[in-house]
Amino acid sequence: AGTSNAVLRDRDIAHVIHPLHDPVIQAHANIWVEGHGATLTDADGQQFIDGLAGLWNVTAGHGRTELAEVMRDQASTLAYASGYSGSSNLPAIELAEQLARICYSSINHFFFTSGGAEATESSIKMSRAYWKLRGKPHKTKVISRIDGYHGVTMAAMSATGLSTYWPLFEPRVPGFVHVPSPYPYRYEGQPGMSQGIAAANELEQAILKEGADTVAMFIAEPVQGAGGVIVPQDDYFERIREICTQYDVLFVADEVITGFGRTGKLFALDHWGVQPDIVQFAKAITSGYFPFGGIGVSDRISQTLRDAGQAWMHAYTYSAHPVGCAVALRTLQIINDEAFPEQAEIKCRQLLHALREAFADHPYVGDIRGKGLMCAVEFVEDKETKRPFPVGAKIGGRLYAEARRKGLISRVKADNFLLAPPIVISEQQIDQTVQILADSVQTIFD
Repeated sequence: AGTSNAVLRDRDIAHVIHPLHDPVIQAHANIWVEGHGATLTDADGQQFIDGLAGLWNVTAGHGRTELAEVMRDQASTLAYASGYSGSSNLPAIELAEQLARICYSSINHFFFTSGGAEATESSIKMSRAYWKLRGKPHKTKVISRIDGYHGVTMAAMSATGLSTYWPLFEPRVPGFVHVPSPYPYRYEGQPGMSQGIAAANELEQAILKEGADTVAMFIAEPVQGAGGVIVPQDDYFERIREICTQYDVLFVADEVITGFGRTGKLFALDHWGVQPDIVQFAKAITSGYFPFGGIGVSDRISQTLRDAGQAWMHAYTYSAHPVGCAVALRTLQIINDEAFPEQAEIKCRQLLHALREAFADHPYVGDIRGKGLMCAVEFVEDKETKRPFPVGAKIGGRLYAEARRKGLISRVKADNFLLAPPIVISEQQIDQTVQILADSVQTIFD
């Protein structure tokens, strides 16, 4: 009884402030005590399918003893050393070398952080520094997208295009502009033009409005995650790359969720044959076992930094942390040995097929979408007009709560139910996931 959910919740509420802190939600929290593969077990001994791989990050699944062992071994040998100029460590060197081998061909230099928001901050500061060093000091603005998520530190939050993250913390950092998401289910487009090209051209219009000589970078997730698993049109990113090149704007790919196999490719822009100027990563690079992330920059940017003859005054205490680098190296080995991109592609087909079998004819399911092992089911009040349910109906929240009661942990964005389980999830668990969601939908709507 002393370690039940109820007892531990009371202790938690007494002292812990949570990310996205909400006392009402926390009053019903599960206290997790164990994980194995694609499942989590709470303090009452109840087992749940982890339908979001933690927070999109535990791609290798829970309970990987080889990752725990490499952490212990590295910490026993060298637990910490500064990553500042004048110091380095072997795992950091080996990780950078490995990333140069597997990343986009023009990207061969890497800066390491403790996570995704720090990676966004690093991209912004790298972009501004780059343009100053190139003699264009007014190129400072950042363009991002509505429904994009890039973290919630101040600059990252200002880039994030989900307005629910803003009100308590405004004013936002100036110099951030948002353009519409390509969102195939809802983007209205232009007559006589493909939807993807029209959506991409929103970027061109924003650059022209702001003035190309003021825009430093455009940041985008290849597949928008927290915004609702929004998969772009196949011609979207090719046009984005053209626009960024034409107007001398750095293209930053936020691959914090999509990187390292989640979408069926090691890096997601490879689906469309496009290369960014900066790529940012976190989450799956250590499968969540150690807080870690970073950015990779193009040879053009790294050479500019190298030729500058001055320090890039950006730093984190835990940059190039030897334990984090060691865990990342071991995770990359797992990703390669167990063919995570191929697994994600195969399991995506199974998951999307099962979702369509379960919901294609459902009167309130408007869209079923996905890329690799990240999928979403969008619920609407009217399928013909795509009219959403009234906010007060709280369909997404009720579905989330019902699925949780039935043994599935995941996430919703408005009335979109999101799924991105560990890549190691079994076929049986995929079917079980869809069955729980189907049962939850029946409970809510019948």
